Amino acid sequence: MRPSSRRGARTFAAVALCALARALPAQVTTPATQYPSPAARSLSLDEALRIAEDRSEGVRIARAGVLRARGQQYQARAQYLPQLNGSISFQKTLESQFEAISRQAASMSGPAGPATYGVCTTVPIPDTASAATRQNALNTARTHCGGGATDLANSPLAKIFAAKQTLTLGLQGSWTVFAGGRLLAANRIAGAARRSAEIGLASATASLRLQVTEAYYDAALAEQLSSIADSSLAQSERTLSQVTLARNVGNTSEFELLRAQVTRDNQRPAVIQSRTRRDIAMLRLKQLLDFPADQPLTLVSAFADSTMHAAALDDSSFVVTARAAIASDTSAEGRAQVRQLAQAVRVQENQFRIARAQRIPALTLSTQYGRIGYPTGGGVPGWDAFYPNWTVTAMLSVPLFTGGRITGDEMVARANLMEARENYQQTKELAALDTRSAIADLEQAIAAWNASAGTAEQASRAYGIAEVRYREGISTQLELSESRLLLEQSAANRASAARNLRVAEVRLALIHDLPLGTVTQGAAGAAGAAGFGAAQQQSTTPQQQTTPQPQGAAGATNTNSIGGQQ
Repeated sequence: MRPSSRRGARTFAAVALCALARALPAQVTTPATQYPSPAARSLSLDEALRIAEDRSEGVRIARAGVLRARGQQYQARAQYLPQLNGSISFQKTLESQFEAISRQAASMSGPAGPATYGVCTTVPIPDTASAATRQNALNTARTHCGGGATDLANSPLAKIFAAKQTLTLGLQGSWTVFAGGRLLAANRIAGAARRSAEIGLASATASLRLQVTEAYYDAALAEQLSSIADSSLAQSERTLSQVTLARNVGNTSEFELLRAQVTRDNQRPAVIQSRTRRDIAMLRLKQLLDFPADQPLTLVSAFADSTMHAAALDDSSFVVTARAAIASDTSAEGRAQVRQLAQAVRVQENQFRIARAQRIPALTLSTQYGRIGYPTGGGVPGWDAFYPNWTVTAMLSVPLFTGGRITGDEMVARANLMEARENYQQTKELAALDTRSAIADLEQAIAAWNASAGTAEQASRAYGIAEVRYREGISTQLELSESRLLLEQSAANRASAARNLRVAEVRLALIHDLPLGTVTQGAAGAAGAAGFGAAQQQSTTPQQQTTPQPQGAAGATNTNSIGGQQ
């Protein structure tokens, strides 16, 4: 067979093998599912924020705290007003002392007993009265009393005291006229507690919005990095196909084929790793939104579009804007945690006033009005059968000797006030540092975004030229691999810079209500996404090169490496 015929046969066999290799994975990887997968849900950032606020346990807990503080404010305010309570009570006596007294009097009764005379005689008898007059008065007393000493139990007064059933209708009122400033301090404490709870609710909402924004853009970034890794794998496979074809026709060496195969195989773990990180980022977003883990999502808010306006900002104009923001809404006194500690200082100040006011007398007025009835025969007596009872009491309480308790309360309250003031001052200093770190991180994110502008397009164009040069035999596979690595790095850095810029913008917009510590690392310690790749060691062997792992400009390290060995 002629050499040209053998070369044509090899070319045909190589093309057939490549076509078969491309067709087989599609057939193998196509799953035959019994049940249709759920449809993907399109999710924008605004919708994610709204869903997160509706379903967040932390926000609901903060709302409960606001409701509790409002209730405590009502309780403190009620101490200013008179208190009026109504009551109704029914009492049944099983055994009474009056019954015992009546039985004892009955055992001592007689026809002319002294008890009968002393109790029942109401007409005075002079000492000079005759015996007939005395007898007549005694007979009259017995007739009116019913005879004998047993009439004591049958008298109306005895029946009231010996009644077995008592029904009482009552009204009780009280009013603290003067408490030495304790009521005013208690109301101020309740007001400060309510304002602190409202600040806590705003802080919880802002923290949730920042978390959802970070999770959303982390998922979008992981998805983009996964696409970049897939594209790099496709480029490696395309290069391997070209090298295989050239090897089959005898235009390249076996070493070039082996190097292309190793490069392609080293790219597969990076693809798997990027897909795993994409899935983890999606799971974190679903957890924040309380979505099922198997719910597919399609993120429609691209951070490249939302941050495109930042590319037009130069450093000088942004610095002026940032400094103006730090002097107004982002001042240290305006941070949520500082404002909460300011309310805590007010609480301790009023607690100290309450402790000192214990030495001042307190005046309280109270009144009690009731009507008492004695039902008989199982029925309710009429209104005329209820007897009134009304008392008014004025009580002035003065602490004369407490064994040092009031002095101890003052010392504790003074110490708490000193501690609250120092905590406020310390937190205000930390808030100033945290705010300036957020401003610096946004400046760095702006610089990284501007630095990455156009780099991805240039790297893509360079890779296209390198691919044409390699296909025409002008360049080597090493040059092609380096061009692909630079393209991968530039695309990853561009996506990471877009994510960091958007998160830094949201953080600065919410800085007024965010708690301290949301900026985990200052701008000086955060590695820029654009300059991170230049610091990596570049090996001359493609299979030893690694793709850099971008790091957020805001200081949060993004676990979204698309690399691995090439």
